[in-house]
Amino acid sequence: MCKRLCDAGYEVQAFDIDEAALKLAVGHGASAAESATAAAGWCELLLTSLPRPDHVVSVMDDGGALAAMTSGSIWVDLTTNRRELVDQLADLAPEGVAVVDSPVTGAVDGARTGKLTLFLGGDDASVARVKPVLDHLGLVIECGPRGTGNVTKLVTNQLWFVHAATLAEGFALGMANGVDLDTLWYAIKESVGDSFVARHDAPSIFAGHYDPSFSLDLCLKDLGLIEELSANVGASLDMTMKAQEMFKAAAERYGSDVGELHVAKRIEDDSELSMRLDGDWVPHWEK
Repeated sequence: MCKRLCDAGYEVQAFDIDEAALKLAVGHGASAAESATAAAGWCELLLTSLPRPDHVVSVMDDGGALAAMTSGSIWVDLTTNRRELVDQLADLAPEGVAVVDSPVTGAVDGARTGKLTLFLGGDDASVARVKPVLDHLGLVIECGPRGTGNVTKLVTNQLWFVHAATLAEGFALGMANGVDLDTLWYAIKESVGDSFVARHDAPSIFAGHYDPSFSLDLCLKDLGLIEELSANVGASLDMTMKAQEMFKAAAERYGSDVGELHVAKRIEDDSELSMRLDGDWVPHWEK
């Protein structure tokens, strides 16, 4: 995302606690800030993209980045976050500092190619200011007031998790009853069984690395946020609850730091069916 903004001609300061990541950002044209707080005090738009809500608190509140922002600037949180937390932090913002949420989806390859989908929530004036910048990152969907961006993102993840949890079940069902895996995959993609998961994520199963670019821990974080939102629904979300159980079972068996599609590996291992498939499966984060 930083590279896309630099390529678009914006003056970008970057900060990351991972020195290698910061060096990469500088190599793409950004200048290195001394800290997140220093960057926040310098910029017109502050974009944060962090793994977890507690990391957002650590940077924006505990670390002083929010307090360092100047009147007229906007904080754009790209993190998949808790709606109430974004509102709480917005209440702490200095006078004249606006806050919007815009979590993203589309994986690393989407970030590289500018084909992310961004779910933008905020007041009309702030949305109008930040959207032309975010347009360089992908498709921006205006979701409504601040917080609706995170709700919309979590709905899309809710459906992703259900699809990811069931894809290997479909593979196992067909393979156990005499259908070749490559035929199954082709049939799924060309039928009502098609999905982003089937097209984008299945190769990570075929290659056997199960996509280490996004961990089971992050899946469980998002599923926890989804569970919180489900309290406002007057019905039992059984498919979502079952998906959460399957991701928890995968984390208990393989560890929470492994790739997200270990939720499929559990089905593969239990069924004693190999889902390796020959092909030029270039990892999506290298495309």
